[in-house]
Amino acid sequence: MDVPADAPEACPVCAQAYDSVSDHERGLMINLLDNERYRRVCVEPIDGPRIRFYHHTHAQAAVEE
Repeated sequence: MDVPADAPEACPVCAQAYDSVSDHERGLMINLLDNERYRRVCVEPIDGPRIRFYHHTHAQAAVEE
């Protein structure tokens, strides 16, 4: 996992704030069913066989009703 130096201020997928961002080039697993810190992870394909993940906390991913 690499933390990108060029990470945007807001998530390019949902346009909301995020807590952290990471780039991956190999297999990974995501389980948010019982995650106390994150509620959502947005995924953005980037150059080559790499994918970028934007990790949103529960407050950042809150849905207004």
